[in-house]
Amino acid sequence: MLKTVVLNGWAASPSAWNLCRFRRDALFSYLDQLDGLPERFMEDAVLHGPAGSSVILVGWSMGGSCALRLACRYPEAVKGLVLVAATPRMMEEKPSGWRGLSPRRLDALHRGLQLTHGAGFFGLPPGKPNPYQIDSDDNLERGLEYLLETDLRASLEARAASFRFPVAVFQSEHDGIVRPENAGYLKGIFPGADVRYVPGTEHALPIFIPELIDEAVSAIAESV
Repeated sequence: MLKTVVLNGWAASPSAWNLCRFRRDALFSYLDQLDGLPERFMEDAVLHGPAGSSVILVGWSMGGSCALRLACRYPEAVKGLVLVAATPRMMEEKPSGWRGLSPRRLDALHRGLQLTHGAGFFGLPPGKPNPYQIDSDDNLERGLEYLLETDLRASLEARAASFRFPVAVFQSEHDGIVRPENAGYLKGIFPGADVRYVPGTEHALPIFIPELIDEAVSAIAESV
């Protein structure tokens, strides 16, 4: 049984996916991810579920990081990845030249969410739903700590040769949160990946390009 699992971004609402039409068997918030619920789902519903169970992982932003983490841990159960504005390492590293967020920019994201509920700060287009939601400071801080500390590059590079599933990568050309160079890094990990750079958009790709995400999920499901 093939399941499609969505892993949402930091401070994101489930409504971020309302414009997408693909079937969602599970949707995990950023708090779910911090609490290990996607891993529990993989263990209970996939590895120890009905024979032949497997998943397509669809991850946006912080959820993309979680999708990569799950792919490293359960490569045999993953039948495809759809990575949307995803990165294995959110923060910039000046000595290495890794392009990412500065701590100052990360703090600005937190303040922007508190002050504007995301509107006008994350590049939301007119007439589209706001994919962000207000949460408690404690919850938001937990997510920010994850973004500050997480670095999946070593795990991905160690397991790259074992990845046998199709991958689609969507990256905005003008993303101020996840830099476009990150998609190039993912292409190096997944050489066969379909990488698409989306012009004229910002970070909230699920509301900018829902049709393209639908097509990518459908194409992977049909290939299994």
